[in-house]
Amino acid sequence: MMDIALLSLFAFAAGLIDAAVGGGGLIQIPALFNVLPTAQPASLLGSNKLASVCGTAFAARSFIRKVKLDWGLIVPAALSAFVMSFLGAATVSLVPASVMRPMVLVLIVLMAIYTFCKKDFGTLHKPTAIGRKEQCLAVLIGGAIGFYDGLFGPGTGSFLIFLFIRFFALDFLHASASAKLVNIATNLAALVFFIPSGNVLWAIALPMALFNILGALTGTWLAVRKGAGFVRGLFLILLCVLIAKLSWDLLAG
Repeated sequence: MMDIALLSLFAFAAGLIDAAVGGGGLIQIPALFNVLPTAQPASLLGSNKLASVCGTAFAARSFIRKVKLDWGLIVPAALSAFVMSFLGAATVSLVPASVMRPMVLVLIVLMAIYTFCKKDFGTLHKPTAIGRKEQCLAVLIGGAIGFYDGLFGPGTGSFLIFLFIRFFALDFLHASASAKLVNIATNLAALVFFIPSGNVLWAIALPMALFNILGALTGTWLAVRKGAGFVRGLFLILLCVLIAKLSWDLLAG
């Protein structure tokens, strides 16, 4: 019961952060591995995905009610992300983490520098008209990030937010809301692997899912209430945490 209570607390924090800017896995996955060190890694990852997808779904539901979203952009990206997440998971053993970490670290550092230096980045919501060209670009973005999520994972939500702002001129609030729906697709794709193979610890995952939902609803409320500037600040903080974590992983071997 103490383990469940502790993991539920971490799940709440993960849901709150993830709802606003992504990155909930930075909190939830280390918590699972530290609290349950003898459990199989696949079972811990499956439990994390189940809790995460529940929180993300409720965050998306709240965003849909309060923020106007462009479904012509989101649906192609989400479908592509779902399919490519399968392929990423299927090829995960072919690309070692030692190869992925330096590449991802460089990309995140560049994202942080670009966002920090470009002061109006993501603060104005002037979305581009969505035609066939933009839908094709959404498919490419969704596919690339979905494949990455299945293959490696850290920073998936941050990459989606950054790309939605950069290529479709959304603000941080709308980009975060759109990213949630694409994240649902990638998480569901992963669960199609984890659930049939028995890699979900239901006694742990269900309480975590409940608290992840509560955290997600709180994070969504804060994001909508505080606006794009608040989300931008959280985004930069999250990127700094990601940079620190990936750097530590590299130094630790």
